[in-house]
This record gives sequence, C-alpha cells and structure tokens, in this order.
Amino acid sequence: MPDSAEKRTEDAIARAVEIARRIASRGDLEAREKIRRFAPRLRYDKRDLCIAEDAWRRVKDAGIAHRLVFAHPAILKAIPEASLHYRGIALLSLKRVQGIAGSVDTWEDKPGNARVSDEKALRVCRLYNAVIGSIILNHSKWTLEDGYRNVLATLGITADGSIRNIIGQEAENAVKRRVLDWTRNRGLLADAATGADGRIWPLIGGVRMIFGSEPDIAFEKAGKLAVVIEIKGGKDPAGALERLGAIKKTFDESPAGCKNFLVAGVVTPTMRGRLEEMRMEADFQIDRLLEDNDAWIGFMNEIFHHALRIAEEASGGA
Repeated sequence: MPDSAEKRTEDAIARAVEIARRIASRGDLEAREKIRRFAPRLRYDKRDLCIAEDAWRRVKDAGIAHRLVFAHPAILKAIPEASLHYRGIALLSLKRVQGIAGSVDTWEDKPGNARVSDEKALRVCRLYNAVIGSIILNHSKWTLEDGYRNVLATLGITADGSIRNIIGQEAENAVKRRVLDWTRNRGLLADAATGADGRIWPLIGGVRMIFGSEPDIAFEKAGKLAVVIEIKGGKDPAGALERLGAIKKTFDESPAGCKNFLVAGVVTPTMRGRLEEMRMEADFQIDRLLEDNDAWIGFMNEIFHHALRIAEEASGGA
C-alpha cells in the first residue's frame, strides 16, 4: 500500500489537474457571450429584482451593460447556463444557491434539458442581484474585471467541491466492493446467485446484507436490523456538519439493539464530540481501511465476528 503522504500527494495532484482542466474549458465565457448577444429588450424592475439603486447607478456610470452584471429572469429562461456567470460574480456556491433559491445544477451542466419556471427564475435572480449589489457597494473601485475574477474563483471552488464528492463516492463504492469480496472469499455468502441485483446478498446464519443509502450497508438477522454501516467518504471539513446530520438521522432511525458503525473520510473535532453522543459502536477512517490491511481485518472482525457472530475471527489475509 502507498505511504499515506504519498497517497495524499497523488490525490492533490489529481485534484489540481482536474480543476485546472475544468477552469481552462471556461464554460463561463460561452455563457457571457450569449448574455452579450441576447437580443430582446429588457426591462429591469429594480425593486422587484432586488437591485440596489446605487449599485445600478455605479454600473451605468462605468459604461457597463447592466445585463452583464445583474441577472434577469428572461435571460435565465432563454440561457439557463447564464446562471454560472451571475452566480460566479456573486461568489455563491451551488449548495448555497440551492439552499436559498433552489438548485441550478441542471441549468449550468445540462442547459438543454433545463426547465426554468418564471417563479424560480425570479427567485434566483433576486438572490444573485442582492449579493452582487452588496459586493459592488462594498468595493470602492469595483470593475467588471473584478466580477470576472470572482467567476474564475467560483469555478475553482465548484470544481474542487465536485471532485471531492467524486473522490468520496469512489471511496464509498470501494468499501462496499471490499465488504462483498470479504464475504465471498470467507465463504459467508449463502447463495451468490441471489445477489445478482447487486443490492441484497443472503449470508450464512440467516443474515441478509443490503447495499443502499442511508444506511449504505445494512445487515438483517432473523428479520430484524442488526448492524448498520454508514459510509461518508467526503473529506471536505466544510461539509462535516452536514454529513453529521445525515449520520445522526440514520443512527436515530435504527432500532434498539442495532449496532451502528461509521466509516468516514474525515472526522473533525466538532464531529468527534457529537459522534460520542450518538448511539454508535465505533468509527473507522476510510483511507486507513483501504490502505492498511490490518485495519481492514479489524473492521471486518468487528462486523462479522463480534457484531453478527457468523465468522471466526480473522488474523491475516485480505
């Protein structure tokens, strides 16, 4: 297994290369050009669109076309990907926009499939314009170039978040694959053929292993939920509390007597304190499990030997 520092370096390189690739593709430039070429005459109701009068005046005095700064529902309906341009100027993450005005992921990633309602377009415009206006008014010499730099920064942040999610999902899938391989190699599968759907696998001792989400892996014994494994592969500390909420929900919904385990990409000090208040047997660090064979064996012993009691304690081998 690679040294952990070496693995982290490899991850950092892969992330940096992918972020650079995504920024270089500059989808924002195409969106900006479509906004520039938008032909219909626009009427801006500044009050209704949450555009600060002083910000509007500063943009006008600078000789900047208002459509390049302030979002308009007609533009978002005709050019859904224009959301990337305005969201970037506003320095808003996709998650923040979703939490306040609704998801715009499809608008930006698959604009051809996007259906933008009048109500949602107005809601998103109000959010973008309120933030953009505040940025302009709190910057004594704001220029359109400042706005474009914000777009680039937002592209990088969005790409980094997406890559972290992808890496986390890959790690979660890797854990599931290794658990399944373990049951197969240790002779714990009662009938491999009946797990053909990839979700439900009957094990010896009348146990059913179920792959899903919330929980990611569940084990039923005698018709009752006996063990739950929640896997959170994300490593971004900024999203730790959100992941904690999902973990708590899963553990709270498991019945009394069920043993709850967590496999996490990262556990912050705040998370640690909250986890210790939950009904949880133990937690494991995902990279350590995937890189350290002894750690993996210890994890498998916790599940199949101590919790489910359907396997002898293992001491070596993957």
